[in-house]
Amino acid sequence: MTDTLFINARLIDPVALTDTLGALLVRGGRIAEVFDTNPDAGDAQVIDCSGKCLAPGIIDIGVKVSEPGERHKESFRSAGRAAAAGGVTTIVTRPDTLPAIDTPETLEFVERRAQADAPVHVLPMAALTKGREGREMTEIGFLQDAGAVAFSDADRVVTDSKVFSRALTYARSLDALVIGHTQDPGLSKGAAVTSGKFASLRGLPGVTPMAERMALDRDIALLEMTGARYHASQITTARALPALERAKRNGLNITAGVGVHHLTLNEMDVADYRTFFKVKPPLRSEDDRIAVVQAVADGLIDVISSMHTPQDEESKRLPFEEAASGAVGLETLLPAALRLYHAEMIDLPRLFRALTLNPARVLGLEAGRLQAGAPADLILFDPDAPFQLDRSQLLSKSKNTPFDGARMQGKVLGTWVDGDRIWEKA
Repeated sequence: MTDTLFINARLIDPVALTDTLGALLVRGGRIAEVFDTNPDAGDAQVIDCSGKCLAPGIIDIGVKVSEPGERHKESFRSAGRAAAAGGVTTIVTRPDTLPAIDTPETLEFVERRAQADAPVHVLPMAALTKGREGREMTEIGFLQDAGAVAFSDADRVVTDSKVFSRALTYARSLDALVIGHTQDPGLSKGAAVTSGKFASLRGLPGVTPMAERMALDRDIALLEMTGARYHASQITTARALPALERAKRNGLNITAGVGVHHLTLNEMDVADYRTFFKVKPPLRSEDDRIAVVQAVADGLIDVISSMHTPQDEESKRLPFEEAASGAVGLETLLPAALRLYHAEMIDLPRLFRALTLNPARVLGLEAGRLQAGAPADLILFDPDAPFQLDRSQLLSKSKNTPFDGARMQGKVLGTWVDGDRIWEKA
C-alpha cells in the first residue's frame, strides 16, 4: 500500500482545537505523522491541499437508512454514496426500519448489506424494546455481541418508566449506550410545529418546548437511579439546557446531540406550509436556535448530526399536518454546519469537535482525530466555496431537503476511509 502525504493543508484539529498549516502522512490506513511544515515526500503519493482544510471525517449519529422495508426511500448504496460526497466517513444507523432492528438476525442482515454496498463505515443501532413498542426490552446482550453500538427506539419514547428503568439497568451491566428521544409523547402527540404565535397564525397544532424539558427531566431521574450511559439524541430548546448542565455537573454519564436543521433554521422557515421543513422535533424559535448554537460552542451539547430521514415525494406532498416528518442531510450536513462558522458563532476546530471527536468519544471509537495512530478517515474541503443547492443533484434516493435552492458555502473536495479515497469532487 502506497503512503500518502497531504501537503500545504489547513489542519483542523478537534483535539488540540487548532487551525494551522501543515502536512499529514498516511501509512497502512492510519495517520502515521503530522508535520508543521512540508517534509520530504520520499516514495509517498503527494496530495497538494493548496491551503484547503483537512479534517477528520464526520461521524454522523442517527442516520435513517430504509433497509429493510423501504428501500425505495434510501438504500445502503445510495446512503453510502451520499455520505462520501458529504464528507461523512462513519454513519450510525437508526433501528426504525420495517421491521425494526430488534433481533440479531435483522442486525446481521443490515451489517451484510452495509458491508457489501456502502463505501463508508456503517455502525448499526438496535432497538431498545421489541418492535419499538415500549413494552418489552430486546436481547441487548445478544444484539451487542452481534455488533450493535447503541440501543434506541428512535423517535418513539418508552413511556413506561418501569420498562425504561429495567432496560437502563440491564444496559448499565453491559456498558451499553442508550440513546433517547426527549419529547413527552402526551404533549407532542399530533403536533406539527412548535406552539406559539406563529403556530396560531398558521392554524397548525403545536407542542410546547416544555415537552422536551419534561422528557429530559424524566430520563435524568432514571439515570440517577440506574447509572446507565445515555445520549439525548436532540436537545433543541433553551428550556432543556439547565437540566442538561446540572446532570453533567452532577457527574451523570450523559451526553447530548442536536440536528443541524435545528442549528440553522427556525419555526418561521415553515412559512407557506412548506413540508420539507417539517422535522421531528419541530423547528424552534430563533431564541431557542441561538441558545442551542451557544450550547454547542460551549461544549454543553456534544454532538451535531444530520438526523438524515429520507421520505418519498408522496409522503411530503401532503397538507402540512399530514406530511411525514424528516429531511435528508448527509450531503448538506457540512455546508449547513459551516453557516455557524461563517456567522462567527463557532470556530472550525470546535465545530469539528462536535462533528467528529465527540461522536467518536460517545461511541468509543478511535476515529475523529488528526493524530498519529488514528484511522485515516479524512475529508478535504473548501469552507468558502459558494454554491446553490439543487436537490435533484443529491445522491440520496429521496430529495426531501429544506435547503433546496439555498445559497450555501463549503464543498467537499475529497473523502478518504482507512486511507483509501472514496470521493473526489468532479
